[in-house]
Amino acid sequence: MKFRNKGRKIYKTKEKNYYGKSPAGKAFSIGLSILLIGGIGFIGYSVAEPIVNYTKKKGDDKPAVSSEITTQSGESTSDSIQIPTASGSEAVLSHQKVNFENYCAAAVKETDLLNADTLKLAIKRLPTGQNIQYLEVPLKVKGGRIYYSSGVYYAISSQAFQEMMSLDQIVEIIKDSGYKPVAVVSTFNDNLLPVIDGEAGYVTADTGEQWIDNDYEAGGKPWTTPYSQVAVNYINSIVDEISAAGFEKVVCSDFVFPHFRQSDLDMLPDELSDPGRAMALTAAANLFNNTILSNESAMFIEVSSSELLQGYSDILQPMLLNVNTVILNIDLDEISYGVYTDATVYEFSGKPADKAEKMIKLVEDDLDEFNVAVRLSGSNVNMSELLEARDKLVELGYSSFVIG
Repeated sequence: MKFRNKGRKIYKTKEKNYYGKSPAGKAFSIGLSILLIGGIGFIGYSVAEPIVNYTKKKGDDKPAVSSEITTQSGESTSDSIQIPTASGSEAVLSHQKVNFENYCAAAVKETDLLNADTLKLAIKRLPTGQNIQYLEVPLKVKGGRIYYSSGVYYAISSQAFQEMMSLDQIVEIIKDSGYKPVAVVSTFNDNLLPVIDGEAGYVTADTGEQWIDNDYEAGGKPWTTPYSQVAVNYINSIVDEISAAGFEKVVCSDFVFPHFRQSDLDMLPDELSDPGRAMALTAAANLFNNTILSNESAMFIEVSSSELLQGYSDILQPMLLNVNTVILNIDLDEISYGVYTDATVYEFSGKPADKAEKMIKLVEDDLDEFNVAVRLSGSNVNMSELLEARDKLVELGYSSFVIG
């Protein structure tokens, strides 16, 4: 049955009649107003700087590092290769804050980390002349596999192969190739750790049994939870080991909860049905950030554009996070099949550049309080299409990017 929306009633009040004051009253009012304005100005001047300093996040006081400085005459003082820039400076500043260095990176795949030869070959395949300065390598991936020789106890059991390259070796190869090394670490999308140690995973509220995301026959698996001290300590040890090895930045991805059904939430602890659950993720992120900073590296957070569009944005809490740079991953393969929510099906058609543009416009409000770099990925998209999509987003003001 439909109900007619009758709209909102608006009530008006009658204006009161005000009569003029006497000359003495006017003089008194003017004097009082001057005193009030002066007092407010003094208070504002006194507290402005402390408030600004209080709201700065760690690392914000570092000066911006610009990839190019242009004089008024139009001459560039940098010899770096140019990438397309947005047509208006306001568009750039709306997404890239003034304290954020242009982050221009390429990414290799985990299969490129089998040995030194495969990594060097992958680096040779990277596009040239695109101002790419950083190289991202996936050292801990979705599912929990480790792609380097780790000394962390649980990580040894999670290594993808028995013989993996050391962190020092990976860093050396990247630097020798002319790039700055960046590590990518998947955090809570880990199905291996709860198998090794059950205390790292979700358990049912009544019986304490391990929760899995589906029936075993259908491939159900456990997940790592940010409510587990075992899990948080394990990931913190991973980022400590990596950031201490010479990686200039550590990109931490998958600060996520599983996509719980209502039947799942009915058997799990009440805290997982509470919006306040986001604090478990942000507390873990802040711990990892402190660890990474202590090793003179920097932390970024990567989020999935599809997850954001579906409403899974728990980690994006600017008032709670000490990390203020987010990499938005637009997986062009993934969104080509559409993104489904309870109420809407979002379709993405056309060229990769068109899909990327549509996605960024759908989710950019979620990222408004952060510095943003956009990652363009997809196995079925060739390099020229990825670069074309990158150029489209640069026109929209997103001048920091990751290709691959």
